Amino acid sequence: MMTDPVADMLTRIRNASLARHEMTHIPHSKLKLAIAQLLKAQGYIADVRSEKWGPQNRDTLTVVLKYGRDRQAAFRGLRRVSKPGRRVYVGYDKIPRVLSGLGVSILSTSHGLMTDSDARRKKFGGELLCEVW
Repeated sequence: MMTDPVADMLTRIRNASLARHEMTHIPHSKLKLAIAQLLKAQGYIADVRSEKWGPQNRDTLTVVLKYGRDRQAAFRGLRRVSKPGRRVYVGYDKIPRVLSGLGVSILSTSHGLMTDSDARRKKFGGELLCEVW
């Protein structure tokens, strides 16, 4: 039984990039798809696809990783902030900056998932899901 699917997703992406894999497969959910699409829009991953994969033909997200020179991953770190045992909610004026604005935070707001800069601009607070830098 998996208690934190978002942390599992971030760990799978982190482990695949450390092993220099081209792609990784993650069990599908709408929340994970939205997070992956935000990561793609910010340039941290190359592509995300929803497809059937594996012997049981289950719905999975195929995340294609992005690398730079010397096969360095496009991101340095992924960190889950709000966890099932300790939820972290922030107002729009209290959203932390990741590496002085070089990284990105992903928030779950009443208007859907969005990055920290979008939430500040639209004045939405919410649950601080993760940080990427």
